[in-house]
Amino acid sequence: MVMIDKHIRNTVLLAMLVVVSLIISVDLVFTLAEEIADTDENYSLLNALSFILLTLPTSIYELLPFTALGGALIGLGILASNNELVVLQAAGVSVWRIVWSVLKPTMLIMLLSLVLGEYIAPQLEQIAQSNKAVQQSGNDSIASEQGTWRKVGNEYIHINAIAPGGELLYGVTRYEIASNRRIVSSSFAESAKYITRGDSSYWQLSKVKESNFGAAAISAQEYLQVDWQVDLSPELLSVLLVEPDRQSISGLFRFARFFDSEGLDSAMYFLAFWKKLLQPLATLVLVVLAISFVFGPLRESTMGFRVFVSLGIGLVFTIMQRLMEPASLLYGINPLLAVLMPIFLCALLGFFLMRRVR
Repeated sequence: MVMIDKHIRNTVLLAMLVVVSLIISVDLVFTLAEEIADTDENYSLLNALSFILLTLPTSIYELLPFTALGGALIGLGILASNNELVVLQAAGVSVWRIVWSVLKPTMLIMLLSLVLGEYIAPQLEQIAQSNKAVQQSGNDSIASEQGTWRKVGNEYIHINAIAPGGELLYGVTRYEIASNRRIVSSSFAESAKYITRGDSSYWQLSKVKESNFGAAAISAQEYLQVDWQVDLSPELLSVLLVEPDRQSISGLFRFARFFDSEGLDSAMYFLAFWKKLLQPLATLVLVVLAISFVFGPLRESTMGFRVFVSLGIGLVFTIMQRLMEPASLLYGINPLLAVLMPIFLCALLGFFLMRRVR
């Protein structure tokens, strides 16, 4: 059985490697074309290539479930085309024993997914997004079309760009709102630096222009430096750079709780949290579904048709996910339920087909 496991493992892993190489190659072509369109006198082609390389682990992570699906379908398809599966079954090897042999390399993909999604891809994504925002500015005053809005306490804050690490900000605009929703003051700082002294920490704003809105008049002041006390850590700000789907699992959970503490809607972050946490399970379910197709309706099919089916399964699964995500936000469906629904349906279909295998 050791030789059988090794043979199946090597065949499936090789197929997965071929699938991920092809998919990543196509993805890189489209990403490069998109980044070239953003180049200008400040954001050069070399900057664009650096951005693509830094975001490559994120692309690999997002495609791993479909890599496992295609690899299992094509790898087992090769064995089926060579009648090796028939020989194994004739020798007394059960279908579920063959399934277990396929799931072993799948577990490696699941482990790789967790490591990439938690420790590697989010950090590199943050660096890539930070560098791009700073490089596109060309100077200290970064265009306000970029950046992010956040509410902290009674202030609405817009940050144009966040440097890698989150300890240096560019273009910080603050609006202080009174309890009656009236704007009390607004200010703009060209930059902000995180200062830690002993047990205390704060943000030091530089080149600040401030306007105070009184009942009868508006006053304006300018300051070279202003200390800004706010509960906004560099770690939390680093998360703002990256879309929820591309953040780490721990970062998503921490930021969702932060949104809850501020009285803001955290459903989007909890949705992304459950999606990333359950991605290994989704990978496992897709592989089981692929196996059920090889032993079932695709047993005598050509390799081209198997590739077509794997693309179709991946597309349908993605569409179900994309439909459930906005539906859960719009209709208040529990994020965990929204993520589990496509996984459950694929698992149900896979085990139904497996039960029909003789």
